[in-house]
Amino acid sequence: MARNKFDIDENLESPFDIRHFRRALVYIKKQKNPMIVAFVLSALSAGIALSAPLIMQHVVDVTIPAKAKWPLVGWSALVLATIVVSVILATIRSRIMTRVGQDIIFDIRTDLFKHLQELPFQYYDDRPQGKILIRVVNYVNSVSDVLSNGIINFILEIMNLLFIGAFMFAVNAKLSLVILGGLPIFIAIMLLIKTKQRRAWQAVSNKSSNLNAYLQESISGIRVTQIFTREERNEGIFTRLSVNYRKAWMRTMYFNFLVPFSVDNLTTIVTTSIYFVGLLALGPQEITFGVILAMSSYAARFWQPILSLSNLYNSFINAVAYLERIFETLDEPVTVSDVKGARELPPIRGRVTFDDMTFAYDPGHNILEHLNFDVKPGESIALVGPTGAGKTTVVNLISRFYNVTSGKILIDGEDISEVKLKSLRSQMGIMLQDSFIFSGTILDNIRYGKLDATEEEIIAAAKTVCADEFIREFEQGYRTEVNERGSKLSQGQRQLISFARTLLANPRILILDEATSSIDARTERLLQKGLNELLKGRTSFIIAHRLSTVKNCDRIMYVADKGIAESGSHDELMALRGRYYKLYSAQKMEA
Repeated sequence: MARNKFDIDENLESPFDIRHFRRALVYIKKQKNPMIVAFVLSALSAGIALSAPLIMQHVVDVTIPAKAKWPLVGWSALVLATIVVSVILATIRSRIMTRVGQDIIFDIRTDLFKHLQELPFQYYDDRPQGKILIRVVNYVNSVSDVLSNGIINFILEIMNLLFIGAFMFAVNAKLSLVILGGLPIFIAIMLLIKTKQRRAWQAVSNKSSNLNAYLQESISGIRVTQIFTREERNEGIFTRLSVNYRKAWMRTMYFNFLVPFSVDNLTTIVTTSIYFVGLLALGPQEITFGVILAMSSYAARFWQPILSLSNLYNSFINAVAYLERIFETLDEPVTVSDVKGARELPPIRGRVTFDDMTFAYDPGHNILEHLNFDVKPGESIALVGPTGAGKTTVVNLISRFYNVTSGKILIDGEDISEVKLKSLRSQMGIMLQDSFIFSGTILDNIRYGKLDATEEEIIAAAKTVCADEFIREFEQGYRTEVNERGSKLSQGQRQLISFARTLLANPRILILDEATSSIDARTERLLQKGLNELLKGRTSFIIAHRLSTVKNCDRIMYVADKGIAESGSHDELMALRGRYYKLYSAQKMEA
């Protein structure tokens, strides 16, 4: 079976790179005060907990043989107190670190979202949305615990090992060496599985990313799926991706379980060795039962930090791969941005000039070449021609959604690459082919074009584009809640709402890309009256495949062969009997 783009794994194979953690310190430093408090609480909790075996040794070797009833009660109460205090301190610390972890998630995710808002169209053209989402959601979640609890736990577990070692050798040095005897075996096991374990987790990340990307696209395209009865085929692809994820996950769990399995068995072997060495090799005269009991307790405690450190190491390795992807996204260049020294574009009249402009999405594959034309303020321009010729590219370049490859685009004589983007786009009204509707009310969707607009202004814009009538037919009118992408609305209704949103901005340059393609003929005739009034005094660029809608434009440009093949009024181009004439005649015959 042919592989699709969701089968392409991201390269997460990377060595441990401390530079990523140094960069992550920016987020960690913001939380240093609560982390210090949590560290102190953890150290106190661990120290208090480690005193319990010493108390138990004293009770077994001294208090019980002396049959001292009340001291036994006192020591028992003290052991209980150490457990209670240790648990309370650990709980407080856990609550603090939960908050710290969420704050780190918030900071990283906010920076990611802000950067994604600024990235150019081309970034999204080249990537499945699901693989972008998994970086913002899953990868950030994965690193947050390592950056908060992980760092503190790493230091604490090292301290625990030192404390436990000190307590062990203080009780009995020979039995302490018995406990340490299992360490080389554990290190050998970890060296054997660490690389496979890391790669297994990276495989899980890749398969999860693939599954997430396919699921996101499948949900977005569910209508097309059902129209073309692709359900069974899509289920097959989803099942294959799910099986791949399950296999990767089970392989990871296999390696993960090897670590606690090894620790549990080593702990059992070491504890047995303590009893054997203590009771048989060294003899009861040298080592008391209380010492053996205390050392067996310390043996169990000794291996817990080691298990935690091995898991933390694996988490750190995985976090490096995730951090690399997160920082890779944050480092993605904002190629369309304000240049150094960019100036505000003053209120424009609407003159647009293409000066020897060439553009390519991919280097070496020009879409438009050496484009030259000049549009006067208030002039209406229609862009027509075959699909893929570059009509939408032309209007996207006027809005500077992409940077030109060479040449210039000027508005009122100002090179748009040298002015601030906000001052440029705030004076333009753009309605693209995709009539995107956000979740919320119809009122909020129209207000998206001008956030400070009054309700009266919104209704006036809706009336201009003939949307007021159908909006009022809803029970809640303008306050009707619509879902993301406007699933409760027809395509024509979505276009009219998008039209109202665009017109509300009161732009000096108006761009309409197939703005009436999903509107019925009656509504289009009504809309045209409002548009004719609106277009007066505004420079406008209109892309339309139905040539009857652009006959009255001041100038019609036929885009083909990487440039403007024909230009003139409707009558002039018809008299020329060229490409426009053939296209118009063909459409008229079809009608």
